[in-house]
Amino acid sequence: MPLKAVLASLLLAILSLAMAVPAGAQSRRLSHCIAIADAAPGIEYIQPATWRDPVPDGAVRIGYIGHSMFLIRTGDGLSIVTDYNGYLGPTTFLPDVATMNRAHSSHWTDGVEGIGQVLRGWSDSFGLPADHHLELGDVLIRNVTSDIRSFGTVEENGNSIFVFEAAGLCIAHLGHLHQELNEAQYAALGRVDVLMVPVDGSYTMDLGTMMRVVSRLRSSLVLPMHWFSEARLGSFLSGMSGQFLIERAGASEITVSPSSLPRRPTVLVLEPRPLED
Repeated sequence: MPLKAVLASLLLAILSLAMAVPAGAQSRRLSHCIAIADAAPGIEYIQPATWRDPVPDGAVRIGYIGHSMFLIRTGDGLSIVTDYNGYLGPTTFLPDVATMNRAHSSHWTDGVEGIGQVLRGWSDSFGLPADHHLELGDVLIRNVTSDIRSFGTVEENGNSIFVFEAAGLCIAHLGHLHQELNEAQYAALGRVDVLMVPVDGSYTMDLGTMMRVVSRLRSSLVLPMHWFSEARLGSFLSGMSGQFLIERAGASEITVSPSSLPRRPTVLVLEPRPLED
């Protein structure tokens, strides 16, 4: 076949594929976490602050409230709480966005009045995946679903791993993860600069399996959560110490940017602290 004919056939095939994509999908912002393979190098990254302080431009502040709840704040003032269960502490503060998972009642609530965006990590149709792709200014929030144990069986797509793309960072919260991720799920997550991981070793997954997930993602910064006791946390830290630096911040919050990510993958323990007015 002549070269011109080959090129024409290829162009026609590409156009056909593009036309086959739903209009809504074409308008979605592309994920830079999937598109970019390499994390940025960094320097010192721990910057203690109070949760009320303004966040510098080009950075994100992450505060550990407790259990599996983190407060994520961006430079333009957007606030997100992960696995929101309705109680942030003795405060009247409400986030702009709340994400939830339903494996246990301590990870979700119906009390969401006053919160602008509520992203539930499950679908109203049992077994079908929730599909979130929320764009708020420069922030993109999306989800990757996984299965959960439910009443002696497995509920497909019952958990959501939420990914927060902000200030050039890719931040992922594993939620109440019950299964080791498959290749498609790893691909859907893409690069993860900051990983929030449950390390209870029982209610979610055994520590050996969870540590394999953490090793595979190889995030620059790993924030343990859902640890219940110093003994369980210590087991996770000991298990990861051969691959990651282990640090305890002595604080509940950090401010991080792409340029301040640690050069060597690091597990950083934040101390839980409820919000106070």
